[in-house]
Amino acid sequence: MRLAIPALFAALSIPGVASAAGQCAGVVHDATTGAGIAGVQVSDGTQVVATDATGRYRMVRAPGREVFVIKPAGHAVPMRTNGMPDFWRRDCGDFTLQRMAPGGDTLHALLFGDPQVKSLRDVGYFARDIVAPARQRAGGAAAFGISLGDIVNDVPALYPAVQAQTAKLGVPWLHAPGNHDVDADAKDDASSLRAFRAAFGPDTFAWEEALANVVVLDDIVAQPGGKPAYVGGLRADQFAFLEAWLPTLPRDRLLILAVHIPFFDTSTVPGQETFRSADRARLFALLRPFPHVLLLSAHTHNQRHYLHGAAEGWQGAAPLHEYNVGAACGAFWSGAPDAEGIPDATMSDGTPNGFATLDVHRGGTYALAWHPARDPADSALVLHAPKVLRRGAYPAWGVYANVFMGQGDTRVEYRVDGGAWKPMVRVAQPDPRLVEENVRDDAATTLRGFDRSPEATPSTHLWRGALPTNLAVGAHRVDVRAFDPWRGEVTASTRYRLDDAAD
Repeated sequence: MRLAIPALFAALSIPGVASAAGQCAGVVHDATTGAGIAGVQVSDGTQVVATDATGRYRMVRAPGREVFVIKPAGHAVPMRTNGMPDFWRRDCGDFTLQRMAPGGDTLHALLFGDPQVKSLRDVGYFARDIVAPARQRAGGAAAFGISLGDIVNDVPALYPAVQAQTAKLGVPWLHAPGNHDVDADAKDDASSLRAFRAAFGPDTFAWEEALANVVVLDDIVAQPGGKPAYVGGLRADQFAFLEAWLPTLPRDRLLILAVHIPFFDTSTVPGQETFRSADRARLFALLRPFPHVLLLSAHTHNQRHYLHGAAEGWQGAAPLHEYNVGAACGAFWSGAPDAEGIPDATMSDGTPNGFATLDVHRGGTYALAWHPARDPADSALVLHAPKVLRRGAYPAWGVYANVFMGQGDTRVEYRVDGGAWKPMVRVAQPDPRLVEENVRDDAATTLRGFDRSPEATPSTHLWRGALPTNLAVGAHRVDVRAFDPWRGEVTASTRYRLDDAAD
């Protein structure tokens, strides 16, 4: 049995938890035998208690807070008629768990950043562009999936339509709230997610697997009427939940934190925090005892990896890895449509929209991959190069490689016509492919799509190599390779031509 009982008494003094509101009780049953299951944790997002030998739990009732079972490793929760996992209740009640056969040495998960649909038309894009390819790739092998906030674009009436699509994936789907899931009429942070919670349940909860433990956190602190209208951070009740739950976890599994707002600051305004530094420092102190931690965030509609160190308050032995997942909607379902009528949706850093996969291995190691939407080649990088250059010209023009999962230490190389491999240089520039699309949008005399592609911004994963102009007249092949820490060597090729200029 988990030793979570002290959290019950600590909860009596936490603001927002009513000590005089009576008892909340229920039983966690085995779906096959009907017997109670001992040692299962149940929470209201602040308190964490464990079921007794008969499967019964009891806690102080806090009106207005959902009660949820923390799915234990080796068990599954049933699915509701809308395809969502049945792990929470509006107030109190019983829960059912199904015992599962032991898993293998790898846990598979699907990751969606910002579906952010604003209409049923966008839901259709989401279905064809993201859900269908993810279903084909996952093949039912995923243990769960997570949408990292901004499920909709301020249109909560679309929640059922989005649920209907993720239900097609056939795996338990977990949801973090985003700033575009905040109720338009919210008066304060405490009441800002009524529609979200009615559709998806608690805004903060945990989920346990044999190889990983997951906590999904609402990190949107709504500030209705303020400028900005929200800031990244965590509430006192969320810290109480983490302080009760984290000490019960084994240290040899990967600990995953899933949120919407990144833990690193994204503002270009000096001194402006996009995630409250005091909250980050307090959270990082709780995470320090864990040797295997992965942070997952979204929100930016770009993609990058961020390594937290002392400057961000992380005191661990190694940098703390945060994967800021690209958006399923890309640049808000914008851009010129393709032959199937689906917008290009490339993000401002040149990353195509898509979804990510996470494979967790025994011992806390993991592998990440980005899968561009409906890309049969499952490309890991794309290239841009000029079509033709003057032979003998100064070699001032280059080939660019946008390596979607590239990091600061990623090795990227190129060669021309099968020659020696040479290093490419990482550059903080806009992706020329998207710049070209911006020019096409500017030059168009009619709208090319519902919304034009975003203005290209400097990418954190762009490399450049100068193209030689002292070769023979004609076409020349350029090969590029990058060494992905999880997928290994990934490649792409293009061509350019050298012509002699007329005198």
